[in-house]
Amino acid sequence: MSRVKRGVTTKARHKRLFAKTVGMKAGRRNQVKLATQAVLKAGTNAYIDRRRKKRDFRGAWIISINAACRLYGLSYSGFIKKLADKNIELNRKVMSEMAKTQPETFAELVKQVSK
Repeated sequence: MSRVKRGVTTKARHKRLFAKTVGMKAGRRNQVKLATQAVLKAGTNAYIDRRRKKRDFRGAWIISINAACRLYGLSYSGFIKKLADKNIELNRKVMSEMAKTQPETFAELVKQVSK
């Protein structure tokens, strides 16, 4: 049986690994064991934060809607309840954007709900 030299394969695998650790510090960038751990951890955090980002945006939208509603003497929860009672279906992203960029339109929405 002939001898198999595996340096080329290992070098390619390490090169792919180190391409993912660009910008990391110390051994996490250039030691195989630490780099492997760092890439796995980074992937885990990326997965978690893709879901957390959705929560964070929803919270930000709620804060801006609440601030806009307070100008008209309503609380956020009261505003959402009145929207549901009137069967007005607007998502929070749209209402937040409306409150920021088109305050007169948002005021009309609040008047519509308050009747």
